[in-house]
Amino acid sequence: MTTEHQELRAILEADVREGAGIRTAKLKWVIVADQSLGPGLVANATACLGAAVAAVLPGMVGAEVTDASGSPHPGLPWSGCSILAADAEKVCEIRAKAMTKDSLFVADMSKQAQASHSYPEYRTAIEGGEEGDLSYYAVSLVGPRNRIGKLVGGLPLLR
Repeated sequence: MTTEHQELRAILEADVREGAGIRTAKLKWVIVADQSLGPGLVANATACLGAAVAAVLPGMVGAEVTDASGSPHPGLPWSGCSILAADAEKVCEIRAKAMTKDSLFVADMSKQAQASHSYPEYRTAIEGGEEGDLSYYAVSLVGPRNRIGKLVGGLPLLR
């Protein structure tokens, strides 16, 4: 685990202990998706990016909840996750800027990743090319609220 991920986990633990809500939490989670994609590609990209965040920052997902009849319901992101819209160029620009910032978790879904039919195929596609050769469909960012806001401020919710 990187030092930056440790810092994010510490902030997460504090937010959870303090019972922070979506608007008061110190951390913010957003996914910015290329608005020109069809709904199936956006749904796939956001689901995969959610899994990537949960794997690295498991504290983003709350504990299981049981309803009054005893039925369990899986934990969901306690911080919420806004899905924002941008064009393909802006998605790439946001990712590039985010990669230069400290204390941010960045996960991306590239066109190459979505076109892969197996994990080995994905690895080959990513490892065989330069970063500039990748086309990004979506990017997921988790970090301090003010840093995320500076990167995505003004973007609309994806509709």
